[in-house]
Amino acid sequence: MKVTCQRDGLQMACGLVQAAVAARTTKPVLSNVKATAQGDSLTLVATDTEVGIRYELRGILVGRPGAAILPIAQLTQILRESSDDDISLDAGDSGTKVKAGTSRFEMPGYPVDEFPDLPTFDDNGRYHEITAGVLRTMIRRTSFAADKKDSTRFALSGVLWEAEGKIARLVATDSKRLAVCEGPATLYGPAEATKASHLVPAKTMQLLERNLTDDGELVRVGLRPNEALFQTERAMIYTRLVEGRYPPYRDIIGQTRKGANVRVALPVPAFMNRVRQAAIMTDDESKRIDMTFDAGKVQMQARGADTGSSEVELPLPEYDGPEVRIAFDPQYLVEFLKALDGEPVVTLEMSDGTKPALFRCGDQYMYLVMPLAG
Repeated sequence: MKVTCQRDGLQMACGLVQAAVAARTTKPVLSNVKATAQGDSLTLVATDTEVGIRYELRGILVGRPGAAILPIAQLTQILRESSDDDISLDAGDSGTKVKAGTSRFEMPGYPVDEFPDLPTFDDNGRYHEITAGVLRTMIRRTSFAADKKDSTRFALSGVLWEAEGKIARLVATDSKRLAVCEGPATLYGPAEATKASHLVPAKTMQLLERNLTDDGELVRVGLRPNEALFQTERAMIYTRLVEGRYPPYRDIIGQTRKGANVRVALPVPAFMNRVRQAAIMTDDESKRIDMTFDAGKVQMQARGADTGSSEVELPLPEYDGPEVRIAFDPQYLVEFLKALDGEPVVTLEMSDGTKPALFRCGDQYMYLVMPLAG
Protein backbone atom coordinates (compact mmCIF):
# COMPACT_ATOMS: atom_id res chain seq x y z
CA MET A 1 0.00 0.00 0.00
CA LYS A 2 1.34 3.41 -0.97
CA VAL A 3 -0.62 6.62 -0.53
CA THR A 4 -0.18 10.39 -0.32
CA CYS A 5 -2.74 12.48 1.53
CA GLN A 6 -3.25 15.77 3.31
CA ARG A 7 -1.78 15.72 6.78
CA ASP A 8 -4.77 17.49 8.40
CA GLY A 9 -7.25 15.01 6.94
CA LEU A 10 -5.25 11.97 8.02
CA GLN A 11 -4.71 13.44 11.48
CA MET A 12 -8.45 13.99 11.86
CA ALA A 13 -9.22 10.44 10.69
CA CYS A 14 -6.65 8.94 13.08
CA GLY A 15 -8.12 10.94 15.94
CA LEU A 16 -11.61 9.62 15.22
CA VAL A 17 -10.63 5.95 15.11
CA GLN A 18 -8.07 6.02 17.91
CA ALA A 19 -10.82 5.91 20.57
CA ALA A 20 -11.56 2.31 19.51
CA VAL A 21 -7.94 1.14 19.68
CA ALA A 22 -7.33 -1.38 22.46
CA ALA A 23 -5.62 0.25 25.45
CA ARG A 24 -4.62 -3.05 27.03
CA THR A 25 -4.63 -6.27 25.05
CA THR A 26 -2.92 -9.64 24.83
CA LYS A 27 -3.14 -9.31 21.05
CA PRO A 28 -0.55 -6.64 20.05
CA VAL A 29 -2.01 -6.09 16.59
CA LEU A 30 -5.09 -4.50 18.22
CA SER A 31 -2.93 -1.62 19.46
CA ASN A 32 -2.75 -0.56 15.80
CA VAL A 33 -5.16 0.24 12.99
CA LYS A 34 -5.73 -1.52 9.70
CA ALA A 35 -5.51 0.68 6.62
CA THR A 36 -6.82 -0.23 3.17
CA ALA A 37 -6.15 1.92 0.10
CA GLN A 38 -8.20 1.63 -3.07
CA GLY A 39 -9.60 4.02 -5.66
CA ASP A 40 -9.17 7.45 -4.13
CA SER A 41 -9.83 6.50 -0.52
CA LEU A 42 -8.04 5.22 2.57
CA THR A 43 -10.15 3.20 5.01
CA LEU A 44 -8.99 2.96 8.63
CA VAL A 45 -10.27 0.23 10.96
CA ALA A 46 -9.76 0.07 14.73
CA THR A 47 -11.24 -2.28 17.31
CA ASP A 48 -10.74 -3.59 20.83
CA THR A 49 -13.13 -6.48 19.95
CA GLU A 50 -15.91 -4.86 22.02
CA VAL A 51 -16.15 -1.64 20.01
CA GLY A 52 -14.92 -0.98 16.49
CA ILE A 53 -14.96 1.66 13.77
CA ARG A 54 -14.38 1.70 10.04
CA TYR A 55 -13.72 5.20 8.69
CA GLU A 56 -13.24 6.23 5.04
CA LEU A 57 -10.93 9.13 4.18
CA ARG A 58 -11.52 10.33 0.62
CA GLY A 59 -9.51 12.40 -1.83
CA ILE A 60 -6.37 10.27 -1.39
CA LEU A 61 -3.69 9.77 -4.04
CA VAL A 62 -3.23 6.00 -4.15
CA GLY A 63 0.08 5.00 -5.70
CA ARG A 64 -0.29 1.30 -4.85
CA PRO A 65 -3.56 -0.24 -3.65
CA GLY A 66 -3.41 -2.65 -0.74
CA ALA A 67 -3.72 -3.05 3.02
CA ALA A 68 -1.34 -2.70 5.97
CA ILE A 69 -1.25 -2.39 9.76
CA LEU A 70 -0.26 1.07 10.98
CA PRO A 71 1.12 1.85 14.47
CA ILE A 72 -1.48 4.47 15.40
CA ALA A 73 0.31 5.97 18.43
CA GLN A 74 3.51 6.78 16.55
CA LEU A 75 1.67 7.85 13.40
CA THR A 76 -0.49 10.27 15.39
CA GLN A 77 2.61 11.81 16.97
CA ILE A 78 4.24 12.24 13.57
CA LEU A 79 1.14 13.96 12.21
CA ARG A 80 0.88 16.20 15.27
CA GLU A 81 4.52 17.34 15.12
CA SER A 82 4.76 17.74 11.35
CA SER A 83 4.05 21.08 9.70
CA ASP A 84 3.99 19.76 6.11
CA ASP A 85 0.77 19.84 4.11
CA ASP A 86 1.13 16.36 2.65
CA ILE A 87 2.31 13.05 4.03
CA SER A 88 3.17 9.79 2.23
CA LEU A 89 2.83 6.24 3.57
CA ASP A 90 4.50 3.19 2.04
CA ALA A 91 3.35 0.22 4.10
CA GLY A 92 3.27 -3.56 4.06
CA ASP A 93 3.60 -6.55 6.39
CA SER A 94 7.25 -5.78 7.01
CA GLY A 95 6.63 -2.21 8.18
CA THR A 96 5.62 1.34 7.31
CA LYS A 97 7.72 4.14 5.87
CA VAL A 98 6.44 7.66 6.44
CA LYS A 99 7.60 10.69 4.46
CA ALA A 100 6.70 14.20 5.60
CA GLY A 101 8.66 16.94 3.85
CA THR A 102 12.34 16.24 4.53
CA SER A 103 11.56 13.93 7.48
CA ARG A 104 11.59 10.14 7.21
CA PHE A 105 10.24 7.55 9.66
CA GLU A 106 10.18 3.75 9.65
CA MET A 107 7.84 1.72 11.86
CA PRO A 108 7.38 -2.04 12.34
CA GLY A 109 4.47 -3.89 10.80
CA TYR A 110 2.17 -6.85 11.36
CA PRO A 111 0.59 -9.35 8.97
CA VAL A 112 -2.72 -7.91 7.81
CA ASP A 113 -4.57 -11.20 8.28
CA GLU A 114 -3.99 -11.01 12.05
CA PHE A 115 -6.38 -8.07 12.31
CA PRO A 116 -10.03 -9.04 12.92
CA ASP A 117 -12.74 -7.97 10.49
CA LEU A 118 -15.71 -5.81 11.45
CA PRO A 119 -19.21 -6.70 10.25
CA THR A 120 -20.83 -4.62 7.53
CA PHE A 121 -24.09 -2.74 8.00
CA ASP A 122 -26.56 -5.43 6.94
CA ASP A 123 -29.94 -4.16 8.05
CA ASN A 124 -32.20 -6.72 6.34
CA GLY A 125 -34.68 -3.87 5.92
CA ARG A 126 -34.99 -3.44 9.69
CA TYR A 127 -33.35 -0.30 11.02
CA HIS A 128 -34.10 3.29 11.88
CA GLU A 129 -32.71 6.65 10.81
CA ILE A 130 -32.01 9.74 12.90
CA THR A 131 -30.68 13.11 11.84
CA ALA A 132 -27.11 13.53 13.06
CA GLY A 133 -27.76 16.87 14.76
CA VAL A 134 -30.68 15.44 16.72
CA LEU A 135 -28.72 12.35 17.69
CA ARG A 136 -25.71 14.35 18.85
CA THR A 137 -27.96 16.42 21.12
CA MET A 138 -29.56 13.26 22.53
CA ILE A 139 -26.15 11.73 23.30
CA ARG A 140 -24.82 14.90 24.95
CA ARG A 141 -27.91 15.19 27.13
CA THR A 142 -27.79 11.62 28.44
CA SER A 143 -24.43 9.83 28.26
CA PHE A 144 -22.83 11.94 31.02
CA ALA A 145 -25.29 10.43 33.51
CA ALA A 146 -24.19 6.80 32.92
CA ASP A 147 -22.26 5.06 35.70
CA LYS A 148 -18.54 5.71 35.17
CA LYS A 149 -17.31 3.80 38.22
CA ASP A 150 -16.24 0.18 38.21
CA SER A 151 -19.10 -1.72 39.80
CA THR A 152 -21.12 -4.88 39.51
CA ARG A 153 -24.08 -2.90 38.11
CA PHE A 154 -23.03 -3.44 34.51
CA ALA A 155 -26.35 -2.27 33.09
CA LEU A 156 -25.84 1.23 34.51
CA SER A 157 -22.57 1.62 32.56
CA GLY A 158 -24.53 1.62 29.31
CA VAL A 159 -27.01 3.97 27.66
CA LEU A 160 -30.45 2.48 27.08
CA TRP A 161 -31.45 2.92 23.44
CA GLU A 162 -35.14 2.54 22.61
CA ALA A 163 -36.87 2.85 19.25
CA GLU A 164 -40.62 2.84 19.01
CA GLY A 165 -43.19 4.44 16.74
CA LYS A 166 -41.66 7.61 15.33
CA ILE A 167 -39.17 8.28 18.10
CA ALA A 168 -35.84 7.13 19.47
CA ARG A 169 -35.11 7.47 23.17
CA LEU A 170 -31.84 7.46 25.11
CA VAL A 171 -31.71 6.86 28.87
CA ALA A 172 -28.72 6.97 31.24
CA THR A 173 -28.42 6.66 35.02
CA ASP A 174 -25.90 5.99 37.76
CA SER A 175 -28.69 5.47 40.36
CA LYS A 176 -28.30 8.99 41.76
CA ARG A 177 -29.45 10.77 38.63
CA LEU A 178 -31.39 9.85 35.50
CA ALA A 179 -31.39 11.50 32.06
CA VAL A 180 -33.99 10.78 29.36
CA CYS A 181 -34.00 12.38 25.91
CA GLU A 182 -36.21 11.71 22.89
CA GLY A 183 -35.90 12.63 19.24
CA PRO A 184 -37.74 11.98 15.96
CA ALA A 185 -36.72 8.87 14.05
CA THR A 186 -37.88 7.01 10.97
CA LEU A 187 -38.26 3.26 11.47
CA TYR A 188 -38.07 0.79 8.60
CA GLY A 189 -39.43 -2.73 8.68
CA PRO A 190 -42.34 -4.38 10.54
CA ALA A 191 -43.30 -2.59 13.76
CA GLU A 192 -42.54 -5.64 15.89
CA ALA A 193 -39.12 -5.93 14.26
CA THR A 194 -38.06 -2.29 14.51
CA LYS A 195 -39.23 -1.79 18.09
CA ALA A 196 -36.11 -2.29 20.13
CA SER A 197 -34.54 -1.71 23.54
CA HIS A 198 -30.79 -2.20 23.88
CA LEU A 199 -27.97 -1.19 26.22
CA VAL A 200 -25.16 0.52 24.30
CA PRO A 201 -21.78 1.06 26.05
CA ALA A 202 -21.12 4.68 27.00
CA LYS A 203 -17.76 4.44 25.20
CA THR A 204 -19.59 3.66 21.96
CA MET A 205 -21.91 6.62 22.41
CA GLN A 206 -18.93 8.95 22.81
CA LEU A 207 -17.28 7.49 19.71
CA LEU A 208 -20.52 7.90 17.75
CA GLU A 209 -20.92 11.51 18.90
CA ARG A 210 -17.43 12.39 17.66
CA ASN A 211 -18.37 11.11 14.19
CA LEU A 212 -21.53 13.24 13.91
CA THR A 213 -20.05 16.25 12.15
CA ASP A 214 -22.82 17.09 9.66
CA ASP A 215 -26.08 18.07 11.39
CA GLY A 216 -28.23 17.26 8.37
CA GLU A 217 -26.76 13.82 7.70
CA LEU A 218 -28.96 10.76 8.28
CA VAL A 219 -27.52 8.10 10.57
CA ARG A 220 -28.68 4.51 10.12
CA VAL A 221 -29.03 2.48 13.30
CA GLY A 222 -29.24 -1.30 13.34
CA LEU A 223 -29.99 -2.93 16.69
CA ARG A 224 -29.38 -6.67 16.83
CA PRO A 225 -29.79 -9.18 19.71
CA ASN A 226 -26.20 -8.83 20.98
CA GLU A 227 -24.71 -5.98 18.99
CA ALA A 228 -25.47 -2.64 17.34
CA LEU A 229 -24.27 -0.95 14.15
CA PHE A 230 -24.28 2.75 13.30
CA GLN A 231 -23.69 3.93 9.73
CA THR A 232 -22.82 7.52 8.79
CA GLU A 233 -21.66 8.76 5.40
CA ARG A 234 -17.99 8.17 6.27
CA ALA A 235 -17.99 5.75 9.20
CA MET A 236 -19.46 2.47 10.42
CA ILE A 237 -19.33 1.89 14.17
CA TYR A 238 -19.81 -1.55 15.68
CA THR A 239 -20.39 -2.42 19.30
CA ARG A 240 -21.29 -5.33 21.51
CA LEU A 241 -24.15 -4.55 23.85
CA VAL A 242 -24.10 -4.34 27.64
CA GLU A 243 -25.91 -7.13 29.46
CA GLY A 244 -28.14 -6.66 32.47
CA ARG A 245 -31.56 -5.48 33.57
CA TYR A 246 -32.17 -1.75 33.41
CA PRO A 247 -34.04 0.09 36.19
CA PRO A 248 -37.76 0.82 35.56
CA TYR A 249 -37.08 4.44 34.65
CA ARG A 250 -40.65 5.15 33.50
CA ASP A 251 -42.03 4.24 36.93
CA ILE A 252 -39.38 6.36 38.67
CA ILE A 253 -40.21 9.44 36.58
CA GLY A 254 -43.95 8.83 36.91
CA GLN A 255 -43.79 8.65 40.69
CA THR A 256 -41.65 11.79 40.85
CA ARG A 257 -43.99 13.82 38.64
CA LYS A 258 -47.06 12.59 40.50
CA GLY A 259 -45.75 13.89 43.83
CA ALA A 260 -44.33 17.16 42.49
CA ASN A 261 -46.44 20.14 43.58
CA VAL A 262 -43.81 22.88 43.12
CA ARG A 263 -42.72 24.15 39.71
CA VAL A 264 -39.98 26.71 39.14
CA ALA A 265 -38.88 28.19 35.81
CA LEU A 266 -35.10 28.67 35.92
CA PRO A 267 -33.09 30.81 33.46
CA VAL A 268 -30.37 28.36 32.38
CA PRO A 269 -27.32 30.65 31.96
CA ALA A 270 -27.97 32.59 35.19
CA PHE A 271 -28.80 29.46 37.20
CA MET A 272 -25.62 27.70 36.05
CA ASN A 273 -23.57 30.80 36.83
CA ARG A 274 -24.90 30.92 40.41
CA VAL A 275 -24.38 27.19 40.94
CA ARG A 276 -20.76 27.52 39.82
CA GLN A 277 -20.24 30.52 42.07
CA ALA A 278 -21.63 28.73 45.11
CA ALA A 279 -19.61 25.57 44.30
CA ILE A 280 -16.32 27.47 44.61
CA MET A 281 -16.42 26.91 48.37
CA THR A 282 -17.23 23.20 48.29
CA ASP A 283 -14.53 20.61 48.98
CA ASP A 284 -14.09 16.84 48.76
CA GLU A 285 -15.85 16.38 52.10
CA SER A 286 -18.81 18.65 51.38
CA LYS A 287 -19.83 18.36 47.75
CA ARG A 288 -23.20 20.03 48.25
CA ILE A 289 -25.07 23.24 47.68
CA ASP A 290 -28.03 23.99 49.95
CA MET A 291 -30.80 25.82 48.09
CA THR A 292 -33.77 27.66 49.52
CA PHE A 293 -36.50 28.49 47.02
CA ASP A 294 -38.74 31.28 48.27
CA ALA A 295 -41.01 33.87 46.73
CA GLY A 296 -39.05 35.79 44.10
CA LYS A 297 -35.64 34.15 44.60
CA VAL A 298 -33.45 31.13 45.31
CA GLN A 299 -30.58 31.32 47.78
CA MET A 300 -27.60 28.98 47.48
CA GLN A 301 -25.15 28.24 50.27
CA ALA A 302 -22.04 26.07 50.42
CA ARG A 303 -19.38 25.51 53.03
CA GLY A 304 -16.09 23.62 53.16
CA ALA A 305 -14.11 22.77 56.26
CA ASP A 306 -10.93 24.28 54.80
CA THR A 307 -12.24 26.41 51.94
CA GLY A 308 -14.71 28.76 53.62
CA SER A 309 -18.31 29.52 52.70
CA SER A 310 -20.40 31.07 49.93
CA GLU A 311 -23.86 32.59 49.71
CA VAL A 312 -25.31 33.36 46.30
CA GLU A 313 -28.77 34.56 45.30
CA LEU A 314 -30.66 34.33 42.01
CA PRO A 315 -33.79 36.48 41.53
CA LEU A 316 -36.85 34.53 40.38
CA PRO A 317 -39.49 37.26 39.94
CA GLU A 318 -42.10 34.83 38.56
CA TYR A 319 -41.88 32.33 41.43
CA ASP A 320 -44.49 32.87 44.15
CA GLY A 321 -44.71 29.32 45.52
CA PRO A 322 -43.95 27.92 48.96
CA GLU A 323 -40.53 27.81 50.56
CA VAL A 324 -38.62 24.65 49.64
CA ARG A 325 -35.21 23.67 51.01
CA ILE A 326 -33.22 21.16 48.96
CA ALA A 327 -29.53 20.24 48.49
CA PHE A 328 -27.71 18.98 45.41
CA ASP A 329 -24.27 17.81 44.37
CA PRO A 330 -23.17 20.79 42.20
CA GLN A 331 -21.38 18.55 39.71
CA TYR A 332 -24.68 16.82 38.90
CA LEU A 333 -26.27 20.18 38.15
CA VAL A 334 -23.41 21.68 36.15
CA GLU A 335 -23.02 18.63 33.89
CA PHE A 336 -26.74 18.73 33.15
CA LEU A 337 -26.88 22.48 32.54
CA LYS A 338 -23.86 22.37 30.20
CA ALA A 339 -25.66 19.77 28.10
CA LEU A 340 -28.62 22.09 27.48
CA ASP A 341 -26.76 23.87 24.65
CA GLY A 342 -28.41 27.28 24.47
CA GLU A 343 -31.80 26.38 25.97
CA PRO A 344 -32.98 29.56 27.73
CA VAL A 345 -35.22 28.06 30.42
CA VAL A 346 -35.57 24.77 32.27
CA THR A 347 -38.45 23.84 34.60
CA LEU A 348 -37.74 22.33 38.01
CA GLU A 349 -40.46 20.10 39.48
CA MET A 350 -40.19 19.00 43.12
CA SER A 351 -42.17 18.28 46.26
CA ASP A 352 -39.70 18.79 49.12
CA GLY A 353 -36.04 18.35 49.96
CA THR A 354 -36.24 14.61 50.56
CA LYS A 355 -37.68 13.35 47.27
CA PRO A 356 -36.14 13.33 43.76
CA ALA A 357 -36.27 16.59 41.79
CA LEU A 358 -37.07 16.62 38.09
CA PHE A 359 -35.70 19.14 35.58
CA ARG A 360 -37.70 19.32 32.34
CA CYS A 361 -36.89 20.94 29.00
CA GLY A 362 -40.03 20.60 26.90
CA ASP A 363 -41.43 17.10 26.50
CA GLN A 364 -38.25 15.69 24.96
CA TYR A 365 -35.75 16.00 27.82
CA MET A 366 -35.99 15.13 31.52
CA TYR A 367 -33.28 14.97 34.16
CA LEU A 368 -34.01 13.53 37.58
CA VAL A 369 -31.65 14.12 40.52
CA MET A 370 -31.64 12.65 44.00
CA PRO A 371 -31.27 15.39 46.64
CA LEU A 372 -28.62 15.13 49.36
CA ALA A 373 -29.80 14.28 52.83
CA GLY A 374 -29.80 17.08 55.38
